[in-house]
Amino acid sequence: MILSAKERFALIQQVGEELIAEDELRQLLAEKQEFVAYDGFEPSGKVHIAQAVLRAINVNRMTMAGARFKMYVADWHAWANHKLGGDLDKIKVAGEYMVEVWKAVGMNLAKVEFVRASDIVKDPDYWGLVMRIATSSTLKRVLRCTQIMGRSENETLSASQILYPCMQAADIFHFKVDVCQLGMDQRKVNVLARELAPKLGFKKPIVVSHHMLMGLQEPPKDVQDPVKRAMAMKMSKSKPNTAIFVTDTENEVSKKLTKAYCPEGEAEENPILEYCRYIVFAKLEEWNEPFRIERPEKFGGNVTFKDYAALEQAFTEKKLHPMDLKTATATYINRILDPIREHFAKDKEAKHLQEQVTSFQVTR
Repeated sequence: MILSAKERFALIQQVGEELIAEDELRQLLAEKQEFVAYDGFEPSGKVHIAQAVLRAINVNRMTMAGARFKMYVADWHAWANHKLGGDLDKIKVAGEYMVEVWKAVGMNLAKVEFVRASDIVKDPDYWGLVMRIATSSTLKRVLRCTQIMGRSENETLSASQILYPCMQAADIFHFKVDVCQLGMDQRKVNVLARELAPKLGFKKPIVVSHHMLMGLQEPPKDVQDPVKRAMAMKMSKSKPNTAIFVTDTENEVSKKLTKAYCPEGEAEENPILEYCRYIVFAKLEEWNEPFRIERPEKFGGNVTFKDYAALEQAFTEKKLHPMDLKTATATYINRILDPIREHFAKDKEAKHLQEQVTSFQVTR
């Protein structure tokens, strides 16, 4: 099915919490039926639902809009950022595990290419590009980008961590990216690439930043800065009880969601509603099904919702109890994870990768 530029723009809008810049994106879609987009991940252990399911949902929307998507296994970046104790061999195993997860999660693989940083760094031109970016940037400007690694410019950083933003900006130019489609936590280096592009002879990449899915914990009370607050709330594998992993059993998923923060009648910064909005309803649209709550007649009986807005309204009006919402959400999340579980149960190589990664000690 051939979509109009307007329809393709609408699909990308579903992905992007922020677009830089809308006029450039509209022009790109008017001029090109296909374009290059990318996202990258540090392999650093088990894969949580945001890295797997949410990533597949967004990639599929982007490919429907015309993207040829590069999924970047940023193994050297993980090495530079001291993940898995700085053991590159373990990091590479974790990278292959991520690829297996993406294969199993329902990503449109016909328009996706998996790329490893360990292959890209063999190109001497790549390091020349890293040097051009480094010599065109101040140390202060690069330090402001360390947020992309989950670090702060006030931390004591190694030299490799300071090099990291220059590498990530080089990736954008090396891939000749039209659209950087990463999370909001990566926007600073994408903006750096936009700033440097004219000086270095490249086109400015368009930035489509997707929402960072919350962890299941209560939001911090003492962090008011919006960027720092978002970073503190986002799902993190370093807080395993507040994240859903693709390795979690049905019982583990239900337990985590039952204990999750979900204040009655409050929609803002509510992780259960976030799961419903960004993951469950996206899959229900794919399945052509409504959201169904099953409950006893004395508590209102079964009820269905055709869209997220209706669900949120019922919750804020206290017509839907948090526990009923949690129970239904757990049912849907487990259904979404079932194909991944099945893949790793039946595929011997994939299962071995998962066993290896599960045995690795996760470091920040």
